[in-house]
Amino acid sequence: MFKNIDKENMFHSIWSFPENIMDAIDLGDSLMLRNSYDNIQNIIVAGMGGSAIGGDIVSVLESSNIKIPFMVCRDYSLPNWVNKNTLIICSSYSGNTEETLSIFNQSLNLGAKVCGITTGGILLKKLEEFDKDYIIIPSGLQPRAAIAYSFIPIIKFLEKLCIIESDFNLWIQKTLISLKENRDLYNKEDDNNPVYRLAKNIYNKIPIIYSDNSTMRVNGIRIKGQICENAKMLAYCNDLPELNHNEIVGWKNNKNIIEFLCVIWLKDYSDNKRIKYRQKITQSILDEINIDQYSIEVKGESFQERFLHVMHYGDWLSFWCAILHHTDPSPVEKIIRLKEELGNRH
Repeated sequence: MFKNIDKENMFHSIWSFPENIMDAIDLGDSLMLRNSYDNIQNIIVAGMGGSAIGGDIVSVLESSNIKIPFMVCRDYSLPNWVNKNTLIICSSYSGNTEETLSIFNQSLNLGAKVCGITTGGILLKKLEEFDKDYIIIPSGLQPRAAIAYSFIPIIKFLEKLCIIESDFNLWIQKTLISLKENRDLYNKEDDNNPVYRLAKNIYNKIPIIYSDNSTMRVNGIRIKGQICENAKMLAYCNDLPELNHNEIVGWKNNKNIIEFLCVIWLKDYSDNKRIKYRQKITQSILDEINIDQYSIEVKGESFQERFLHVMHYGDWLSFWCAILHHTDPSPVEKIIRLKEELGNRH
């Protein structure tokens, strides 16, 4: 049934995540650097949307290996501390993201070391014009569906620059096996599929995604974005312990609105033990006001395997929510309209 709804085949894009990972590894391994990158003291990944989340994913997957400051910049402007010892990775799937192009130009003016990840567009032309290193990734996908090409090239750049000694090869093969096994279940449009069951429970509500700040926070951001773009539903996210210091109090008034909300907990074995206790208490507080609550927690030998599994789970969740709404998950008309109107005003 869903094939009549999913006219641009988002199903295939989500299904192909493991193959995209393998392809992205090959692209990264084939990179031959033309420039020197001595004395890098901090790193910025500049991007928006699906391109920016790649930087966030790297910050989690390689958290134990990145020894210098690392941040993602979703803006038109760079921090004032950027200098010749800053590495700036400009990531834009289309190559025409105006915020990222603004960062590229500023990076040149500040003498920072710049490289890029893109399919083409203006960014590729600028990278070539100024003889910067870059990785060209496959075109034809929605940027959010090209997530493998968003984070793996960054890891490969950092490896090639000897900024990190990644243990990537130690966990990626097991992760690929796990992703392939689980997609065989998650792609089924029936109640034996736990993702489809969860989608049926949440697609008529506004999901709020909660997680531990240090483990699944980035997946909360990713899943929130996927639900918004694929399912065309509002969704929000926050993390512990911060939400316990403010948001938890908000679950009281406006009860006519609260009844349309639900909470999705992203949990992991490695969550801080105090966070686990906070989760338990917070869940009990929310139970008192009869909020529907659901948990996503997966198994896996490594944190990286579990992290990418949850991300894949979230992609399927957003897909099935779209199908239940009889909505094609691919088109993003409001984003296109916004870009067109911005293009008419410089």
